Amino acid sequence: MVHADRLLPADPTTRDIARELYAEVKDMPIISPHGHVPVEWFHDKDYHFDNPTELFITPDHYVTRILHSQGVDLKDLGVGQKNFTPEQSKHAFELLGKFWPAYAGTPMQYWFDDELATVFGIDKPFGPDTAGEIYDEINDDLKQPEFSTRALVKKFNIEFISTTDDTLDDLHLHDETNADPDFPARLAPAFRPDLYLEPYKTANWGEKVEQLGEVAGVDATTYAGFTEALRRRRQYFKAHGAVLSDHSHADVRTDRLSDEEVNRLFKQAMAGNITPEEGDKLRRHFFADQVEMAQEDGLVMTVHPHVHRDYDPQNLAEYGVNIGADIPAKAEFAVDLKSLLNKYGNTPDFHFVAFTMDETVYSRELGPLAGFYPSLYVGAPWWFLDSPEPILRYFDYITTAAGFSKLSGFIDDTRALCSIPTRHDTNRRLTARFVSGLVADHRLSMDEGKRVMRESVKEGPRHVFKLD
Repeated sequence: MVHADRLLPADPTTRDIARELYAEVKDMPIISPHGHVPVEWFHDKDYHFDNPTELFITPDHYVTRILHSQGVDLKDLGVGQKNFTPEQSKHAFELLGKFWPAYAGTPMQYWFDDELATVFGIDKPFGPDTAGEIYDEINDDLKQPEFSTRALVKKFNIEFISTTDDTLDDLHLHDETNADPDFPARLAPAFRPDLYLEPYKTANWGEKVEQLGEVAGVDATTYAGFTEALRRRRQYFKAHGAVLSDHSHADVRTDRLSDEEVNRLFKQAMAGNITPEEGDKLRRHFFADQVEMAQEDGLVMTVHPHVHRDYDPQNLAEYGVNIGADIPAKAEFAVDLKSLLNKYGNTPDFHFVAFTMDETVYSRELGPLAGFYPSLYVGAPWWFLDSPEPILRYFDYITTAAGFSKLSGFIDDTRALCSIPTRHDTNRRLTARFVSGLVADHRLSMDEGKRVMRESVKEGPRHVFKLD
């Protein structure tokens, strides 16, 4: 059974303040501007997950990576498997139970316990002896009408949710879902052009560029045509409800090349004849183009840089991307963003949201930068930082330098539907915990604290992501 005061302060006086602050936002709708749940889950009016493993384990690399660290093969968890039988699914859930002690102290343990209790009403402890029984209970529930994905979206009180989509997607599933009056939320696509901005890293990049041109209705085999194709696709996404473009590269530099050099390197890239160093040069130039396009179309830019993506080549070859094998890298924002911010950082309608897995830059770079430049916002703690202690440090570091208004609002960044309400509730509790300290210290009045709470959940993210 989960405790009513979970994550709130241990000190009784401060805990009472935190309870009152948390109550202010506990039942407010969820705004989820960035995540990775597939649109197909929402398009089908009667979509049900086949089993608990499909719901909790297979799509969630937070969960699978820990099991992998204990020696479990990813294929035994359904990762990359097209025909995963009911027997295999239950076995995967029992493997989670067997290795459940390995999750002690992780946010995944907290999230899972919370999901069992708040979504499925299960209050028995999860572990080796109960995993099979709990699997059967959830499996029965998932067949009921109230556990369709649409019913869960309504139950979770989700007001806005964004998927992350391929640049060439025609977005008809988004359009049809939003046109259905029975869908209880606003659904938006997100423009993710990474594959087209990484000419060295992307396999068969030239072929993909040609496909981009075909979809955009322009010859993209020249740099000028390529740029126009991406501009058209950004505009297409915005016309179909997108509010942001999302980017994840090794850095956020925007070094521009001369016209001669960019055209020469583009031709080399189309021919598949480009070095890693040249690929980085082109990517930085392409990223600078994306920044300029954002001035035209108004899409918010979110960046998730400085990551050693797909660190394990053996598992990448066997299972593909997004299996939990991403490792944080050292971040450098003050140097990398100088050109961008000095050109566009004072532009009122430009919103640039910087995420990091290197929390050393919160107080050293991102907080001070966001505390000066109107266009820069600091993304919520991401990936390895979205657990209680780093979230509290994030609040401390960023609000000290920039205040609460330069926070992005919470971003769940999840591939697991049932973790959305749990992660948002986690953040609301931790926000109440942090703000309660300011109220207890008489640095904020209770009314001011409640205003901060409301703005962190509603007005803040609606402003940052231009949802009004």
